[in-house]
Amino acid sequence: MNIRKPFCAVVLLLFSLSNCFALSSAMPTAVNGVLDLRKQTFTDKIPLNGQWFFYWHQLQYPTLVPSNTTQGTLVKFPFKWTGYVLNGQKLPAFGYATYRLTILLPKTKETLRISVPDSYCASRLFINGELATSNGKVSTSPEGFVPYWDYEAVDLPKNVDTLRLTLQIANFVHSKGGITKPLFIGKAEMIKLVRIRADAIDLVLTGCLFMGGLFFLGLYLLGNRDKAILLFSLYSICYSYRIIGTDNYVLHTIFPNISWYITARLEYFTLFFGIGLFGLYTKYLYQEDVNKFIVNGITLVCFGFALITIFAPPVYFTQLVNPFLIVMLFCLGYIPYVYTIAYRKKRPGSVYALLSTIALMSVFAISLFHYWAMIPPLQLLSFGGYVSFFFLQSLVLSHRVSFTLKRAKAEAEQGLTAKSEFLSTMSHEIRTPLNAVIGMSHLLLKNDPRPDQVEQLDVMLFSANNLLAIVNDVLDYNKIEAGKISFEHIEMDVVSIIKNIVTGLKSSAQDKGIDLNLHVDNMLANKVFGDPTRLTQVITNLVHNAIKFTPKGSVLVGVDVKNQTTAHITLCVQVKDTGIGIPKEKQKLIFERFTQADSSTSRGFGGTGLGLAISKKILELQNSSLELISEEGAGSKFYFTQTFEKASALSGEQNAASLATETTKPLAGISILLVEDNPMNVLVAQTYLKRWGADVDVAVNGVDALEKLDKTRHKLILMDLHMPVMDGYDASREIRQKGINIPIVALTANLPKEVEHETHAIGINDVMVKPFLPDELYRKVLHYVFKK
Repeated sequence: MNIRKPFCAVVLLLFSLSNCFALSSAMPTAVNGVLDLRKQTFTDKIPLNGQWFFYWHQLQYPTLVPSNTTQGTLVKFPFKWTGYVLNGQKLPAFGYATYRLTILLPKTKETLRISVPDSYCASRLFINGELATSNGKVSTSPEGFVPYWDYEAVDLPKNVDTLRLTLQIANFVHSKGGITKPLFIGKAEMIKLVRIRADAIDLVLTGCLFMGGLFFLGLYLLGNRDKAILLFSLYSICYSYRIIGTDNYVLHTIFPNISWYITARLEYFTLFFGIGLFGLYTKYLYQEDVNKFIVNGITLVCFGFALITIFAPPVYFTQLVNPFLIVMLFCLGYIPYVYTIAYRKKRPGSVYALLSTIALMSVFAISLFHYWAMIPPLQLLSFGGYVSFFFLQSLVLSHRVSFTLKRAKAEAEQGLTAKSEFLSTMSHEIRTPLNAVIGMSHLLLKNDPRPDQVEQLDVMLFSANNLLAIVNDVLDYNKIEAGKISFEHIEMDVVSIIKNIVTGLKSSAQDKGIDLNLHVDNMLANKVFGDPTRLTQVITNLVHNAIKFTPKGSVLVGVDVKNQTTAHITLCVQVKDTGIGIPKEKQKLIFERFTQADSSTSRGFGGTGLGLAISKKILELQNSSLELISEEGAGSKFYFTQTFEKASALSGEQNAASLATETTKPLAGISILLVEDNPMNVLVAQTYLKRWGADVDVAVNGVDALEKLDKTRHKLILMDLHMPVMDGYDASREIRQKGINIPIVALTANLPKEVEHETHAIGINDVMVKPFLPDELYRKVLHYVFKK
């Protein structure tokens, strides 16, 4: 966008304003105190401008025939007497005077109306000897004087061909005396319509600014604590008074008896304070592009003027307008300059800010020329300028909020990635020593320990497994939140899964002296397609919780067939206990992450509070839901209903893999290359493998592994993925590039889903997660060593 465009627009506006002024000057004007309108058709309202008789310090009362004893001075109306030199004397602001005009009218049957604007600062208008309208109380001294600003209008009697106007004005409070706005005459309906339109425009614009200000104030208070938004909201609210409380004084229609001293202060205060707010708004909107000394200077001047307005008498603060106009003219040039710099630097919303300067300068130009009595108010043009300006500024802030939200989203995503990476790293760092703790505990238990040592080892093994479960819970919930969880769709035996869970947790139930029972519906005669890992996780969580929160009694695990067709079967899995139960008001709370029904629960029973949250999320992602029926002190029932696709029929046999006894040495004569940099993990794996008869060579990194690998002797490679010098990924890649097809099983502290894509791509056959159980290691080794 060209920087010259806003200034060109202002030049065009000024040109159009000068045309308006030229057109208005073509209207008939008074000469020697007489305005001849006998040839006018009143298709438009006519200003009563021109030469009026002016009587200083005289309150002449109207007569049908003017007195010839007092000679008036011809002045160009509208006329402000402050500073006018009369008979060699400069007139002060304080005083009183009379203005007189004779109007010659054509014969017309239509009702004519005269509109009377505000003056400095009280007035009375007499028409043909009768009091027509007044503003405040006119007096020759401050004692009886009452100032007031308002618009008035009076209908003229019909069939009158001559009007003699006597306008009395007094001022003892303002720094200006007299009148600066013209009176108008025209058809009553037309002037009435013009006034209604003016009031409507002011009311609509005031409502827009005030409600817009409240909207942005709410946005600041309830969400985005951006100071630019706060300042713009205050500016909009403040400036809304300038629309309804000045010029047309629509506010006086609502509050007709409001004090002039209040409204005058509000009028000047909102002008000074509003521009100061807008300066601060620009500063916080584009902080990098403004000169802070300039903006702070403008703000201090404006706020200083506003402070004077509050405490000083009107005669002083009303004199601040002229110096303040210098500040406004400076702003007219500086604000577009700031917005242009912001646009060039591609700041958020700067294009709208730059466009808004066109509207802003247009409004200011109209206001200034109208203040100097060079043009009429041009309300529609001002209205369009105001609406355009505030709309474009709203777009600036909306764009700013949107930009902030996008940046916050990006930062949140980066934070989520960082959290995932941190948890992954922590998982690796925690699982690696846990592998040694769990592995060595199993080895010690197999070496015929004393009974007291068995008890101590069991406690250590239980604690290690408990810590591993906590790590797994945190990682699982993190994956669910990040949307990275995936589900398998493979054949599984639900009956076998539930029986294994009950068998595995029966000892925990027996240790607490409670019964763990199983019920399986005889109608369940098929395997199903699903994710056995996630189903096991959910049911295990529910059964484990039931045992943990049941001090006495029993836990029942059941699966019932709710419905089935030839292709699908709907199962209801339930875990019912006779435990402590959950109060009704806290039943929803327990499904929230890191939350239990009572803060004392975590101290009394332990746990992270993630188990139920994870189970609930897993089921929801599979179009199911976890339900609860519970009564405090009477136990709980957790259940879920899920539909599965049927697979093959159950054989009725349970195939359980059994470990060979250590004396059989099933791996005798088998050489295995173990690549692991952690000495404790090496000790654990090496000890197990040698007990099963294998020959084990150890490499501490990928480079060492490539040097020690013997493809004629080694039958299996157990490869750690994270090692110094060369990691397991690069080592496995080079092994496959050399055409060596020896099976590789990766050892990692990461979850399989996190590494399976990359490991599969480089030719790794399988993944085993640390810490691994002896049985799991045995099955993996046996499978790949004797694989045909």
